[in-house]
This record gives sequence, C-alpha cells and structure tokens, in this order.
Amino acid sequence: MIDSLHTPSGAIPLPAFFPDATYGGVRAGSFADVYAAGLFGLEMNSYHMMTKPGAKLIKSLGGLHGFTGYKGAILTDSGGFQLYSLIRENSAYGEIRDNEIIFRPDMGEKKLIFTPEKCIQAQFQYGSDIMMALDMCTHPDDPYEVQKRSVDLTVAWSKRCKEEFEKLCKQKKDGQRPLLFGIVQGGSDPDLRRECGRRLEEIGFDGYGFGGWPLGSNGELRPDVLKMGADAMPDNKIKYAMGLGRPEEIVKCVDMGYSLFDCVIPTREARHQRLYVFADGCENPDGVRRPDGKFYKFHYAMDDKHARDGRPVDENCDCELCRRHSKAYLHHLFKVNDPSAMRLATAHNLRFYGRVMELLRDE
Repeated sequence: MIDSLHTPSGAIPLPAFFPDATYGGVRAGSFADVYAAGLFGLEMNSYHMMTKPGAKLIKSLGGLHGFTGYKGAILTDSGGFQLYSLIRENSAYGEIRDNEIIFRPDMGEKKLIFTPEKCIQAQFQYGSDIMMALDMCTHPDDPYEVQKRSVDLTVAWSKRCKEEFEKLCKQKKDGQRPLLFGIVQGGSDPDLRRECGRRLEEIGFDGYGFGGWPLGSNGELRPDVLKMGADAMPDNKIKYAMGLGRPEEIVKCVDMGYSLFDCVIPTREARHQRLYVFADGCENPDGVRRPDGKFYKFHYAMDDKHARDGRPVDENCDCELCRRHSKAYLHHLFKVNDPSAMRLATAHNLRFYGRVMELLRDE
C-alpha cells in the first residue's frame, strides 16, 4: 500500500482520515482541533460552497485556504453525490442528462447547470489540493441499465474533467499542480466496476474514489461492493473510500486496499454527546484488531453516572478534554447547553480518529 499522499499543501501519511468541513468549517470544532488530532486534511463540499458563498467570492479571497485560513490539505468533491441524492428523492429537483446535470434548487424555474468543465473550474477557483471528477452516482440495487449508463456517463464526464484539468493546470502561475481523482462506478456488478476502473485508468488519474452508495437497502454496509470497487482500482494509486466511515468500517476498508477516508460521523457523534473510547485502552496489544472487531465503545456524556466522576473520558487520550477536564465537567457543560461541550467532545472524537489512523499506519 502507498504510504503517503503528496499534495501542494504537504505530504500526508496514509491511511488518512479527512473530517468533513462541508461549508468550510468544522462543525462545533476548529482547525486547531484538527491539527491537534493528528489529522492532515479536510473534505469540503463543492456544491454547498458553490451556492454559499460562491466560487467567485472564494477565489477573490485567496481560494479556500485564504478564505478559511486552513493550512492543511483540502479535498473538494464534485458535488455529484449531493445532486444525485436530491434528484433521486424528488425528480422536481432536476435531471441527469448525457452532457450535464440540470438542478433546480427550489424545484421551480431557476436552474443550475453542472457540467464536467464547470465542476473542475469551480475546484480551481477553490484552490483545492485534491479535486474529484464529476460522476453519475447510483445505488447498489439499481438495475443493470442504470448502472451501465452511470459507468458510460462517468467515464465520458471524467475524460472531459481531465481535459479541463490539464488546460487549467497549464494556466496556473504558481507551478503547483493539484491532484485529480476519478470515481469508479458500477454498482454491485463486478464486471461494470472493472470496466469503469479500466476505462478511467486509461484516462489517467492521481487516485480513484469509490463511487455510489456503499449501504444496502437495510442501511448496513456492503463490504462486497466496497471490495469490488477497490479491486477495480489500480494498486499503484490512492484508493479513496468516499464518505466512510465508522471506525470499524475504516479498518475493514484498509484491509481491502483503501487508504483515504472522510466522513461527518466523528463530529456528528460528538454533537450528540457520544464520545469514542478504546474498549481496553489504546495500549491493548490487539489495537484495532480485536477478534470480535469491537475495539471501541461509546462514552455517553449525559449519563447520570458521570455527574460526579472526576476521571477523564479516556485516561490514555491526549486531547484537550481528556488532559484538562473530567467526565463530570463535560456532563455539566452538556446539561447547561454550553457550546464548549460540543467543541471539547468534537476535539476528543477527532483525536480518537487520529489515533486509529496512527495505529493502522504502525501496523
């Protein structure tokens, strides 16, 4: 497996987890918390940043790095997944055409046109370190005709993205070349996954992302589909499990060959008073490889039993919360709705993910 990812903002040891900063900020956290957690990049959402505050404004303020002040690596998605999700939910939001995606944000007359070229142009305006090509997303259970169209459109759009990417790279004055990843579609059909991976490899990308929805109709992870996606990607390139995941999912995906991850889960769980704690301490010789797979548990901050507990949430954790404060103090902050409760919990969960990455890298 490749051990590092080199970006214009520095080298990133792999495996790596990027917290989601959808609108350019870490929910209930700070960039300092990300640095302190031992995490080296953030994922930001192209579609949301395009609508608020807009790509032109962001460019005028120095791109996402200048606009946000974040110094680490920034990965932006293409926005395709968000558009697919909304259109799938209600066709009044728009339609996916062969050459473009038509999106109606208010389901009315106003429409936005997304093309592969516009997708790349926006990400250059953002000054992203890692850019994603526009793809047509599907659900694993969609019929063959839908999956086949997805593969054909994804490949055609990816080719257009790569051409626009190369054109804009030549126009860059700083000489720093960002990275461009393609996205492998194909649903749960192994032949289509392989076909998509092969055709994308012919175009040539710096890395490859898992495309589509990795969950089945029951909401459970589909490891068979994720493995299918990883096997369809070239082994000499970064494999990115987009939108994953839970700690145990990340461990499984690393075994499949994936080395880059992003997800809202650690920050979301923190806001809901759920903090990750290693089941037997971080020094457990099994690390994240416990036979039963249950290497962590949740600390529920609002449980009454913590109200008078002077111990830290995790005695082996070096985050700000665990170094300075007790379970009782965090319980109190949540009980009185003090905003610092969510920030401290977020810093802790991010550090937990940083420690999981460190354990995986040390294997």
